[in-house]
Amino acid sequence: MKPAALALAVALAPAAAQAGETACWYERGVVVAPASIAGLAGDYILDTGSPVTQLHETKAQAAGLVDPAQRGPIRIAGLTLPDRPFAVADLDARTYAFPTPIAGVIGADLLSAYVVDVSFAPCKVSIYPHGKAPRLAAGAALPLHTRDGVATAHAAVSDGPRALAGDFVVATGSDTAVRLSQDLASAPGVAKPEDILPYGERRARLRAASFAGTLFENLDGGLTAETQGAGVLGAPLLTRWRLRFDFPGGRLLLAPAG
Repeated sequence: MKPAALALAVALAPAAAQAGETACWYERGVVVAPASIAGLAGDYILDTGSPVTQLHETKAQAAGLVDPAQRGPIRIAGLTLPDRPFAVADLDARTYAFPTPIAGVIGADLLSAYVVDVSFAPCKVSIYPHGKAPRLAAGAALPLHTRDGVATAHAAVSDGPRALAGDFVVATGSDTAVRLSQDLASAPGVAKPEDILPYGERRARLRAASFAGTLFENLDGGLTAETQGAGVLGAPLLTRWRLRFDFPGGRLLLAPAG
């Protein structure tokens, strides 16, 4: 039986790599880190919820890269991959509000062979080859499942009368605490649902969410049209922890922030 829809209230194997880390910054609700694609250095959104690494069309065209599908060297946090695919995409809707230009998105397609640590305060990204990460004193460990190129973990949400549990994409590049699939949720009172889709002009409110044994109430929320699961858990919710995405081991470890 299909569950009742929830309602939102308006309101190629990689090259071997050494362990490395880089300072990042948490801005506009997402993690941004220095990186380079095809020799084009800049500020890139680090998004564990994006299945494809992308170079902003404006930056690509200035360098003479006009085809949507490209290959080239990619570098981030001490990780150097000499020949990896990436997409050229128009990211204006996603990046227009940033005070400085965003060069692109580092996605899960590049990260999935590694152990990736993300801290929010101070902001730091560390990338380790499988089996080389130092011990992390985690307070919780969750199964991390890969669906259509991105990692998902179990969470539950509620609008008050109804509740929904399932796998949610865990996305350091999503700027909203929780987004729900349009197939499972609605937003009564919103004249244009596209306004609360990703990069829309408005936010909605979600009564509650539960993740890793922690209850969150009265969250910023929204809808998503494309997701590999029940929805997306974004960086504003994840800042409570230091995260370890053990992609090869299929685990998400959560340690106290700081």
